[in-house]
Amino acid sequence: MSSKRSVLITGCSDGSLGSALALRFHQEGWRVFATARNPAKLKEAEKAGIETVLLDTLSDESIRACVARVQKLTDGSLNALINNAGGGYSMPVMDIEIPIARDLFELNVWSLISVAQAFLPLLLESARTSGPGRGPTLLVNHTSISGTIGATGPFAGAYNASKAAASSFTETLRLELEPFDIKVINLVTGAVQSTFHDKAPHPTLPTSSLYNVAKETVERALTNTDPENDTPAAAWAKQVVRELSKRSPPYWIWRGKLAMIARIAGLLPLGFFDGTMKKWVGLDVVEQRWKEQVKASS
Repeated sequence: MSSKRSVLITGCSDGSLGSALALRFHQEGWRVFATARNPAKLKEAEKAGIETVLLDTLSDESIRACVARVQKLTDGSLNALINNAGGGYSMPVMDIEIPIARDLFELNVWSLISVAQAFLPLLLESARTSGPGRGPTLLVNHTSISGTIGATGPFAGAYNASKAAASSFTETLRLELEPFDIKVINLVTGAVQSTFHDKAPHPTLPTSSLYNVAKETVERALTNTDPENDTPAAAWAKQVVRELSKRSPPYWIWRGKLAMIARIAGLLPLGFFDGTMKKWVGLDVVEQRWKEQVKASS
């Protein structure tokens, strides 16, 4: 059996947070399996000498094939699984296209469960055979501050809800898998530089939207990112891997820009930051223009 601890990470396309994690784990001496649904987008991992595996987390067939390959390569054991693959969708809740939101839940919620269920035998084998000093067997679900009470902002309702659901499943799994010596961890990430927003379509308000009273302001908020001031991916990954490599990692890991603020905000009275949040996304402009429109028509 290899002396290296092994970790499989989903969603490791070049420039992603999964790729940053794979590179950092590799630097720290782990045996890393970096996965993506498009092998052509795993060049960063391949260049670093990381083992790459095809995995489409939305395909049961692909998941089974990935499990079979990793099982063969590791003699049936996996020390850590990181469910990182995910996507986004920005739109006011009243304007959400339900099919798109359903697809988002398939990716951000149900695929986490599908992958975890499939790799459970390998995690159980790790927990059964791990010797002293090798660290705990880990199941890590990568969620977001957007799924927490303190940072649930406007115009990303479907995404927020999917991450909240993922967090809830993670907490349930934490208790359900503890008897089997599998430690379940919620990785709660704030704003970090990555290609995450590059994959999302440019959101446009439908003509029937209430928010067309301030269309430019709202659409700017739907796409507003400030990557230059976000946490660099390599720095974020270094912090996360350091935490996960501990003999007793925390159940919740908060990292990235605004993560600590979101954590603190969750302890404050509900609505404490409403005014700030509304100004941040332009809801104050929407309210002002809507009232002006109502007044003009009365």
